[in-house]
Amino acid sequence: MNTEKTPSDPQETEAEIPEVSSEAPADKAETRKSGRAAAKDAAELKKAQAALVAEKDKYLRILAEYDNFRKRSQKERESVYGDVRADTVMKFLPVYDNLERALKQESADEAYSRGVEMIFSQFKEIMEKLGVAEIPAAAGESFNPEVHEAVMHVEDEAFGEGVIAEEFQKGFVLGDRVIRCSVVKVAN
Repeated sequence: MNTEKTPSDPQETEAEIPEVSSEAPADKAETRKSGRAAAKDAAELKKAQAALVAEKDKYLRILAEYDNFRKRSQKERESVYGDVRADTVMKFLPVYDNLERALKQESADEAYSRGVEMIFSQFKEIMEKLGVAEIPAAAGESFNPEVHEAVMHVEDEAFGEGVIAEEFQKGFVLGDRVIRCSVVKVAN
């Protein structure tokens, strides 16, 4: 009797018979080698990604530094312009003071007085166009040490505490910047 089975279906035969190959041990070694290669490739990929992240970070830092430099340069240019304007106006303030003194002097020549008055009003208009404003320091106003300079102190019952009694020299501001403080006498 024949104990061997004869396969009726060729697929059953292939499924039942394990394939024995002489390359099996080499495949395991290759698998180990390819696994190591894959791990090595993954490590290289991580290094490359880290390098890209570092380069991107470096680029962003340089970009931020440039942006800060640009903003700082712009601010410096604007402040230089403001400094030059303030310095120029400061040099003209003695002329303002002298014209104001000339107006206070009595003169027999009416045309002369009128001419000085016209020059003074023209000078004031130019100062206003430049953005220069007088600091209010009339008698009776409260003293503000940020814009007023007290050179005298007087005890006077007619004035309250920390009130300006008299203004000796006008003060000026250019925008928010004090160019010259008002020189005043403070009461009490």
